[in-house]
Amino acid sequence: MKTSDTLMKIYRELFKAFGPQGWWPGDGPFEVLVGAVLAQNTNWGNVERAIQNLKAAGKLSPEGLHRTKLPELAQLIRPAGYFNVKAKRLKNLIDWFFENYNGNLKEMFSEKLDPLREGLLSVKGIGRETADSILLYAGDTPSFVVDAYTYRVLSRHLLIPEDSTYEEIKSFFEDNLPKDVQLYNEYHALLVKVGKDYCKPRNPRCRECPLGELLGVPTLEG
Repeated sequence: MKTSDTLMKIYRELFKAFGPQGWWPGDGPFEVLVGAVLAQNTNWGNVERAIQNLKAAGKLSPEGLHRTKLPELAQLIRPAGYFNVKAKRLKNLIDWFFENYNGNLKEMFSEKLDPLREGLLSVKGIGRETADSILLYAGDTPSFVVDAYTYRVLSRHLLIPEDSTYEEIKSFFEDNLPKDVQLYNEYHALLVKVGKDYCKPRNPRCRECPLGELLGVPTLEG
């Protein structure tokens, strides 16, 4: 079976099992951009509390964050964890955003994909997963997001080598799927869902997994 056919079968099986995931939650693209930074190494509930703090303080806008001093920002996003580190990363991103796009999201997302992604990756503290999340979920740009769930599901089913890099896994999807924002959006969210609920790091629920019948059950369960 062609890789493209296999990937689409996986997508259809997960979508049938779980339905639409409604990613990425947020009131508009700027909130999604901020959430992508705050979501590093924490759960979404913590991100929501941090975002509510920013809203309550009247800071959740490009200009609001640009004017906010680092110590105040760190306290506002405290619920997201690693708040001092994330405040610096968020300020770095906002400063870059103003320096290059005058704080204008429309201008930023009208940039071509490759140079925009390189620009985001040049910001200290913005890694590949965060950059691709911003591009896909805030910018409606077809840039597939890879995370630990993606790697675990694919490598356990022998669809990618265990030593695959982020960029290799990203290309694995982008070279074999239509460049469709909604497909990338839903596919990534569905992989997160199956990774969280079934393909766990320890004690995976392989026999119950929606992919078990389609791809075969990995010999992981004790």
